[in-house]
Amino acid sequence: MQEMKRVFETYDRNKDGKISKEEFKAMLRAINGKGVTVNSDVEAANAFQVADKDGDGFIDFKEFMELHNNKVKSKDIESAFRIFDSDGDGKISAKELMEVLRRMGQMYSLESCNKMIREVDNDGDGLINLAEFTTMMTTTLKFTT
Repeated sequence: MQEMKRVFETYDRNKDGKISKEEFKAMLRAINGKGVTVNSDVEAANAFQVADKDGDGFIDFKEFMELHNNKVKSKDIESAFRIFDSDGDGKISAKELMEVLRRMGQMYSLESCNKMIREVDNDGDGLINLAEFTTMMTTTLKFTT
């Protein structure tokens, strides 16, 4: 725990007790390739959104610890996201969601898939980004087929 506190303090450059988006990006750049791979600012923003559980625009030590504890789970979710994102544009459409679910034997209609997306679509673009997908995969949602 003490070691994690030191790591947190290293990336909390202005020593305000929280990691800002800029500090988070610097942290990701520093650890890129060491078990973490971030290919774009969009991925960094999505990762920040996932880590910022309370939505205050900062990552406090508790959220930092949760992020560290969920690293393996996060990689599994990212791998699943890439499967659903069949065109590789960083977003999952209702059609992509439906196609993958059908390959898995789940016969959801396009409207049901649109409904699933609306439940987690925080930015209102009608698509699911990685942060929204993570929410969808870690929250119990009830849908009808």
